[in-house]
Amino acid sequence: MTNPFESQHSSIFHSLQNPSGYPLQTPSETTSSPEAMEAEAGDTQKQRKHKGKHDKPKPWDEDPNIDRWTVEKFDPAWNQGGMLEVSSFSTLFPQYREKYLQDVWPLVKQSLKGVGVACELNLVEGSMTVSTTRQTKDPYIIVKARDLIKLLSRSVPAQQAIKVLNDDMQCDIIKIGSLIRNKERFVKRRERLLGPNLSTLKAIEILTGCYMLVQGNTVSAMGSFKGLKQVRRIVEDCIQNVMHPVYHIKVLLMKRELAKNPELANENWDRFLPKFKKKNVKQKKTKAKEKKPYTPFPPPQPLSKIDEQLESGEYFLSEKKKTAKKWQEKLEKQAEKTAENKRKRDAAFVPPKENTIVSEPGSSSKANNEVAAIAKSLKEKAKKFKNQQMDGNVQAESYIANAELVRPKKKKKSSKLG
Repeated sequence: MTNPFESQHSSIFHSLQNPSGYPLQTPSETTSSPEAMEAEAGDTQKQRKHKGKHDKPKPWDEDPNIDRWTVEKFDPAWNQGGMLEVSSFSTLFPQYREKYLQDVWPLVKQSLKGVGVACELNLVEGSMTVSTTRQTKDPYIIVKARDLIKLLSRSVPAQQAIKVLNDDMQCDIIKIGSLIRNKERFVKRRERLLGPNLSTLKAIEILTGCYMLVQGNTVSAMGSFKGLKQVRRIVEDCIQNVMHPVYHIKVLLMKRELAKNPELANENWDRFLPKFKKKNVKQKKTKAKEKKPYTPFPPPQPLSKIDEQLESGEYFLSEKKKTAKKWQEKLEKQAEKTAENKRKRDAAFVPPKENTIVSEPGSSSKANNEVAAIAKSLKEKAKKFKNQQMDGNVQAESYIANAELVRPKKKKKSSKLG
């Protein structure tokens, strides 16, 4: 009798050896003549010729009238049946955005409803969710809605973020936090990207035609595919210290001027663009430590606390004496400190030393004579000035009137009778 388990295992083994199910050939059957091998090689060559049948050039590949960069606006007639499955995306938002999102959520909901996408704001979990509905016609609009909630969580204003739902608007969130480890360098280079009074950021926005927002460890950008590619390169080069944003701005300005010339449309512009060399700033040289003479013996091991106590004899003291000694040292330190503070306070009340001039013998009499002469000349000048003032204030009319009043009466001469 045959064992059913053996037959089952043998069939499994054969199926593992030959998963295709075709009958296996013995070595005698596989060996063939050289003529047969040549015929097989010819067949494989014929098969290879027909392999790239779909790779033939099409008539519209080289048509100059077709612009392959333009994004056609979606027509709902292309997908009248709608979506068969529900697709949804959700993203978390920081706590400081909760109040703003509550205020603008009706506007976001209305915008998404127009394109047939449902949205939900969960304040308990701190998340935003978007999902397709039966009214959704555009299959790519759910990806646009996902980008919208990502931009809202990265502090982009709602009026600006809603523009990403348009077919000609794309977005890119550039993560810059992991490009450099040193926090101080990261902050400095992020400020370099902004520029004084956001001048560098505005220049990049004008030249690339993109909206940019630097927030924390990310840079949010919105615009065309070409502009987003330029923005990503500028941001990464700035954070990695490859090239300053100002140099990128100069290159973009020159490219804009070259694009105006139709003669240079099909030429390479590298010969016109500036090449900036990276300058190595000289750093301060650190003073090299003097090498000590080599000794084969290791340095002496420092004493531990127990060894120091053994040397000073403190180790053998009782606990009571140890605490008393510590208390005494503490009191001494306090006394020194109070004395020093008192000395500092009293120093403010010490009068400064006066500069006393040592006088020579005989010089005092000379000084007294000089003082007396100066005082006498001052008195004379004052008296002279007073007289001049009195003479100047005299009025003729008052003088004549006073003269008549004050004039003494003449005595009449008594006539002598002879």
